[in-house]
Amino acid sequence: MKSSEIRALFSVVSRPEVVSLAGGMPAVSALPLDVVGSMIGDLVSGMGAQTLQYGSGQGDPRLRERICDVMALEGITDASPSEVVVTVGSQQALDLVTRVFIDPGDVILAEAPSYVGALGVFQAAQARVRHVAMDDEGLVPEALEEALATARAAGDRVKFLYTVPNFHNPAGVTLSEPRREAIMAIAERHDLLVIEDNPYGLLGFDIEPMRALRARNEHRVIYLGSFSKTFSPGLRVGWVLAPLAVREKLVLATEAQVLCPPSLTQYAVARYLDTQPWREQIKVFTELYRERRDATLESLAALMPAGTTWTRPDGGFYVWLKLPHGLDAKLMQPRAVAAHVAYVPGIGFYADGQGREYMRLSYCYPEPDQIREGVRRLARVIEAELDLHSTFDSVDTGTFRAVPAAAPRQAAPHDTGAAEPLTGPANRDQTEDPRA
Repeated sequence: MKSSEIRALFSVVSRPEVVSLAGGMPAVSALPLDVVGSMIGDLVSGMGAQTLQYGSGQGDPRLRERICDVMALEGITDASPSEVVVTVGSQQALDLVTRVFIDPGDVILAEAPSYVGALGVFQAAQARVRHVAMDDEGLVPEALEEALATARAAGDRVKFLYTVPNFHNPAGVTLSEPRREAIMAIAERHDLLVIEDNPYGLLGFDIEPMRALRARNEHRVIYLGSFSKTFSPGLRVGWVLAPLAVREKLVLATEAQVLCPPSLTQYAVARYLDTQPWREQIKVFTELYRERRDATLESLAALMPAGTTWTRPDGGFYVWLKLPHGLDAKLMQPRAVAAHVAYVPGIGFYADGQGREYMRLSYCYPEPDQIREGVRRLARVIEAELDLHSTFDSVDTGTFRAVPAAAPRQAAPHDTGAAEPLTGPANRDQTEDPRA
């Protein structure tokens, strides 16, 4: 077990002088905090005997009913409250599913890059993660077919595919509609279980919520959801939607792990969904995040040096940035922190050491002016790194005679890296040091 790249930054990003583009912390200040506070106070004073007591291992029945209402917004209209297990955030949901399905040495397929919290869970379960390439349209179906064939040829059994299809963490991309159909067809042909992790699906800026993978196949997809991004991360309320046979095992795993999810936070979320205009509040969040996304993209286009590319998210919290050729986001990180800007190096989002040329930028928490200043500081750090590399690359250290510097890759100011895999050997120059 080891600390994640994000958790390791917490002591740094809490400093007031540092602009943090690192942590994906929702903007809870946009909530009507006085109304929420009164609601929770009334809940305790009126239902204290229930809210402060143990509860069911599966979760509060009323909350499970309302969770089905939330999932219906993404086309999951056949879900039953009996198939829902309430969890301590979707992180616990992911841990429970992994406990139920994974034995040491099992293979899990996951996007490249992939959510760092999932990789930590898989590592703790001693699973072997095999990454599958992505591009601007999300997971590549042909790459999934190839990964399954490779595993079969090696005699490995793939237990499941883990995917974040909407406004991906960390890549920011969204799985296109044709690819959703293609991936579910592949899963059907190969008898593949799919774990759909969807905390951001209702936070689209310009598109309606896309139809969930679970809405296309109720038997082959286990769906993970959370109220952390649409209400409050501090309440730690998430859920799993699974077929009944799997649900029974998840409840047993919950009872062994925490006995039951906290009653007070479950009642608070249920009361919020019952009494507050939560759909309108989601619209407030999306407009706020859209403004911050725009500030990020405009600043990147105006300030980043040639050779830098990035994704353009249609929702969610993140931009995935690729550095100019030869730069290493992990090695550059201390110099960025010294310049009072923080990001998450890409290496933390891979199980196999890839991703040093990438970084994740989160725009959900800082104000737009802070974002612009943070991108300005980051651009100066990258330019300094480029100057340093240019200096050393222009000297032949064997004979100390000057040699021409390699021309940097050129990119248009608004280059978003379209139609290019987000990572993998095929996306590297043949002469590039594999450690980079």
